[in-house]
Amino acid sequence: MNPWAVEPVCTPACAKNARNAKNAASGVPLPEAVRRYASVAGTVIHSAAAGKRLAGPETLRAEAGAVLTALGIRLDLEQDIGLGQEQRQGQGQESLTVPGPTGTLVVANHISWLDVVVLLAIEPVTLLAKREVGAWPVIGTLARRIGTRFIDREGLRELPSTVAELARTLRSGQSVMVFPQGTTWCSVPGGTFRRATFQAAVDAGAPVRPVTIDYFQQGVPSTVAGFLGDEGFATSLRRVVGARELSVRVTTHRPLTGGDRRSLAAEAQRAVSGSRAPAHA
Repeated sequence: MNPWAVEPVCTPACAKNARNAKNAASGVPLPEAVRRYASVAGTVIHSAAAGKRLAGPETLRAEAGAVLTALGIRLDLEQDIGLGQEQRQGQGQESLTVPGPTGTLVVANHISWLDVVVLLAIEPVTLLAKREVGAWPVIGTLARRIGTRFIDREGLRELPSTVAELARTLRSGQSVMVFPQGTTWCSVPGGTFRRATFQAAVDAGAPVRPVTIDYFQQGVPSTVAGFLGDEGFATSLRRVVGARELSVRVTTHRPLTGGDRRSLAAEAQRAVSGSRAPAHA
């Protein structure tokens, strides 16, 4: 099995399932959609004008937050404190990383291109992304400016050097954000966590922070933000722009340490998915 490549199961149709069909149909009025497009464009222009300053954590956090605001998306943060309880945190009061001599390997489920913007709006860290992301409008530009590490998911020969580079980054004290499911899925459980990037945490003696990303529309679990199959970025952006009362909830779970990459990947996936049933068999 290729540790990078994943055969996509979800299709664009998954973003229009019965759970959010009513909400998707009752989108925002045209004037509001136009305003959002204009606001997003203005934010991207402002980010591009920031130049090298965009790589600064505070600037990057502010620009990512501005993109969410422009799209009308509310960000909610929660911390999993165990025993089935969750403590609501206010925006900007939570951290993805774990204090210590090394960086943190932040691992999250992957639903949308919005995931990157959402996590950067909480705490900017180095990203590991598929090579195609670099060519995306808006997201690709921001990703290149902040020093994202791009990988070829079909290139097995790149695997050892990529893992070694990630381990060096973690040892240096920099944190790295990865999406170990390998591709986007319509809901949290998605696919199996690939183990390759967890080896970098083992080699560096770095903690792993599992993070769950959930999207809601009018308070109901929604797939409207999903970026699925061979769907184009413009189509996905249009659906997000038109979504009424779209929100995203980010839940951080206790950090994981010790063990091998197999056990870390399995434990991280259990933390992220919780008791949710898989979206696909």
